[in-house]
This record gives sequence, structure tokens and C-alpha cells, in this order.
Amino acid sequence: MCEHSGSPTVLYIEDDLANRILVQRILEAEGYRVLLAENGPRGLEIACQQHPDLILVDISMPDMDGYSVASQLRCHEGVADVPIVALTANVMKGDRERSLEAGCCGYIQKPLDVDLLPEQVAGFLRRGPRTAGA
Repeated sequence: MCEHSGSPTVLYIEDDLANRILVQRILEAEGYRVLLAENGPRGLEIACQQHPDLILVDISMPDMDGYSVASQLRCHEGVADVPIVALTANVMKGDRERSLEAGCCGYIQKPLDVDLLPEQVAGFLRRGPRTAGA
């Protein structure tokens, strides 16, 4: 957990403003500190500067998709071991495996279940980095 705060810090990388606001409201209501990035490059920048406890990343983003973001984060010292969770509507056969291969420790399916999201986030924080499962 972050040393500057008693609350876990979650970075959410998502191009859709409505989704960013929704996740921020849900997680902040549960006591999490939430950082937001509107695209992959900005997410990489924030992750490397802030060292969050967990990173949520949308898979379907323009310019740099979530798979690329996850792979690049795994190469950055200081965030290489941070759990990364894909938030995606991509639930076809092979999508989960592709997320894991890119460096995610699991995924949360969209549309998000607003009642279940805090519990899912807490579960990934407990499991830690690179632990398969969703």
C-alpha cells in the first residue's frame, strides 16, 4: 500500500469519461484514493510517478490498447509488480488468456456490477501481482 496514505491507491486508465467518473465515485465511496488517466500514455506516466497499489485498465482504447499498457507497465521499475486488472467487454474465448499474457493478473467484465466492484478490487489487492484469476 502507498506510504503517503492509509488508503490503497487505484489508477484507472480509461478513455470513456463516464466510465472514469463511475469507477471513481464507487471506489472513493469505499475509501480508495483514485487516480484517473484518459489514455494509455498518460496512464503509464501516472503509474510511474505515483506507484499505485492497483491499476485498472480498459482494454479497448484508441492509440494504445490495454494489452500494450499492461506489457509496458511490466517493464517499468517501481510498477512492474503492481497488480494490473483489465476492465473489458471483451469476453470471447481467449480474451482472458490474452489479458494474462499481457501482464494482467485478471479481468473484470463490463458492464461493471457497481455493487460487486469494490469487492473485486479488494480481492485483487489481497492477491497481489501476477496472480491469475478474476
